[in-house]
Amino acid sequence: MKVHVADHPLIAHKLTVLRDERTDSPTFRRLVEELVTLLAYEATRDVRTHVVAITTPVTKTNGLKLAEPRPVVVPILRAGLGMLEGMSKLIPTAEVGFLGMVRDEETLQASTYANRLPDDLSGRQVFVLDPMLATGGTLIAAFHYLIDLGANDITAICILSAPEGIAAVEKEFAASAVPITIVTGALDEKLNELGYIVPGLGDAGDRLYGVV
Repeated sequence: MKVHVADHPLIAHKLTVLRDERTDSPTFRRLVEELVTLLAYEATRDVRTHVVAITTPVTKTNGLKLAEPRPVVVPILRAGLGMLEGMSKLIPTAEVGFLGMVRDEETLQASTYANRLPDDLSGRQVFVLDPMLATGGTLIAAFHYLIDLGANDITAICILSAPEGIAAVEKEFAASAVPITIVTGALDEKLNELGYIVPGLGDAGDRLYGVV
């Protein structure tokens, strides 16, 4: 498994504003969108392409286009929805699926309650959007679900990650033949006793959409 922490001053600046408890939801949503576009640039560095011949106003040349089948972007509901626009701006031709997952606040285990995905992901590159990699339970469950559908190349984009979550995902898929990459804006200090990232930014879903 590969882990890439996107070390960039613009990302650090936007993360600082996101972490601030005084940042309101509209500002939070806008910054998440901007952050995800920056993270997606790193996450798509190895996106599959093929060579095409084109003619410029000056001469004939070769260029690159995204290969078929197109990548699939999978936001984890509900907080992952706030990341979708930023990702779509970078890869507007990607297909979009959805996974609804919820974490039990006592056991910290994740379960799937909804999905809108192709029945067969064989040969597809999949980009999973989940703001917070905390215990790792949600991503582990999502990765297993996607691999069972045939996904053979998975990249997760997370705004923040905890060392415990990274370690849990790495341990779970240590023997997997499927390449897995995690791209994150920051690797935080730890998890607290409630399974929240410290220093973190609170509950991403609540800060994006309000408490429901």
